[in-house]
Amino acid sequence: MKKRNWRFMLYACMLGLLLALVACNSDDKSKSDKSGDKKSEKNGEQVFSIEDFNVEKKNEGEAIDGGHFKYGLVTDTAFEGLLNFNFYSGEHDDEIIKWFDESLLAADKNHNLTQDGAATFEIDDSGKVFTFKIRDNVNWHDGKPVTAEDWAFAHEVIADPDYTGVRYGEDFTIIEGMEEYHSGKADSISGIEVINDKTLKITYKQASPSLLSGGIWSYALPKHIFKDIPVAKMTESPEVREKPIGFGPFKVESITPGEAVVLTKNEDYWQGEPKLDKVTVKVVNPKTVVQALKTGEVDTVDKFPVDQYPDNANMSNVEFLGNIDMAYSYIGFKLGTWDKKKKEVKPDPNKKMADVNLRKAMWHAIDNEAVGKQFYNGLRWNATTLIPPSHPNFHDQENPGLAYDPEKAKKILDEAGYKDVNNDGMRENPDGEELVINFASMSGGDTAEPVANYYIQAWKEVGLNVQLLDGRLHEFNSFYDRIGNTGEDDPKIDVYMAAWGVATDVNPAGLYGRDALFNYTRYASEENDKLLAEGASEKAMDQKYRQKVYKEWQQLMVDEVPVIPTHYRAVVVPVNNRVLNYTIEYYGLKRHEIAVTKEEPMKAE
Repeated sequence: MKKRNWRFMLYACMLGLLLALVACNSDDKSKSDKSGDKKSEKNGEQVFSIEDFNVEKKNEGEAIDGGHFKYGLVTDTAFEGLLNFNFYSGEHDDEIIKWFDESLLAADKNHNLTQDGAATFEIDDSGKVFTFKIRDNVNWHDGKPVTAEDWAFAHEVIADPDYTGVRYGEDFTIIEGMEEYHSGKADSISGIEVINDKTLKITYKQASPSLLSGGIWSYALPKHIFKDIPVAKMTESPEVREKPIGFGPFKVESITPGEAVVLTKNEDYWQGEPKLDKVTVKVVNPKTVVQALKTGEVDTVDKFPVDQYPDNANMSNVEFLGNIDMAYSYIGFKLGTWDKKKKEVKPDPNKKMADVNLRKAMWHAIDNEAVGKQFYNGLRWNATTLIPPSHPNFHDQENPGLAYDPEKAKKILDEAGYKDVNNDGMRENPDGEELVINFASMSGGDTAEPVANYYIQAWKEVGLNVQLLDGRLHEFNSFYDRIGNTGEDDPKIDVYMAAWGVATDVNPAGLYGRDALFNYTRYASEENDKLLAEGASEKAMDQKYRQKVYKEWQQLMVDEVPVIPTHYRAVVVPVNNRVLNYTIEYYGLKRHEIAVTKEEPMKAE
């Protein structure tokens, strides 16, 4: 089961500017036989609704034998090339890995574990002991069987003190003996036991609802390949970057670093021989993606820049699919640093953005609803809390967040001592010193710059001098390095704009916990610690109790404002009309079943 990057995927939704459609009921199945345009007119502007999109591609025509499927990654930067689930951190790498490797556990559309994966499982009466059984026909691409030892080895590598990736966190520390192994106090993980070649037993410290919705690390690492590579050197090894293997439906044939990966079918795939002979995954620039789709350069893409959708909604050679996205855009405030030794956030009360009144004022100053309408024809809607509507059982629909109210923003700033001492329209801090707020934002599509400029102007109108960091937008990889992806926080950054793809499990600890590297704001508090712990506790096996906890947590985040949730969104995906058996329903896509009706993609008329 894939947990959206196991707790917080650094998804290209991180690009933050591939904006969303109006939300739909996440329980809706594919909607078929829709007619008419996917738009209406309101005040002379196009308004789109996600409810008018199919989730599954309509099948038209007969499949040919084999075929070459072409898949585009929409990005203005190269993919990093960490092609292994245990080591990657970015969505683009993840999108490639999913073609040749996969989770050992399966999940349904509600993100709950099922018995349909490459491994099945049993749980004891305590709810703490899981016994996993890997199916006999699950083999690595080199023919070696996927074993319980491989699964245990993945845990050991991630828990190793020399591990350089981003996976180690509460998904691992909840396992008995994990922290002792990680600290060097034990030579093995007491809670992980290899019963036989195909059976693994894991004992967790406590029963938790998270375990059944993504809190189990379900990715194996081929020990026969990695056992002689020092853990500290694994991420840079050829086995990760040049010749990765998995047990998925396709095998890596060749890699053009940062640009493309060519894959061929894995005839020994455990769910059956794939219908396609070949798949190419390649980078497509957001500025040329429409042309790539029209000419048949690609059959489909991971995510279409929806700001380009209105002008291309009637593209003749594709069907546009749409689904609510498990993601939200946000503006984050830097409130501390990362303590590499303790591996936890270190809040700094002297940070420029440490005053919650300043953060609240900045939220009141921006009109996120207007941003969606003005820039995206309604293809984005205002976010209110940090649990999005993709999790309807836990999203607090009654919480309004902080409303757009620039006059209230000014009043808050006045009362907090942020005065315009020099009568130049710009406020000083309460100590009477110049206040310049450095704002970091990413490049990506035509809307990136105007949206960033809108926020800067909105803050200026309430007297805040916000400047774009280095006077420019920053490309994906360097942006995330600077805001703390490696644990190094650029001290120049005060505020930044990004987005998160959320986990299948609603638990937000991987983004906002004290020990979460991806907690880029470096926010922590005792109340936050308490609520996050309660939300993943045994008591939270009672859904009503868990709902209550996360309702309180959502309100705490509104009160504390470590980040401003700006927009919820949906994903829009065009698929060439020659493609069969394609869906964007979560966990619904069976890659080995994808087929085509023609040798080459259809071209637009």
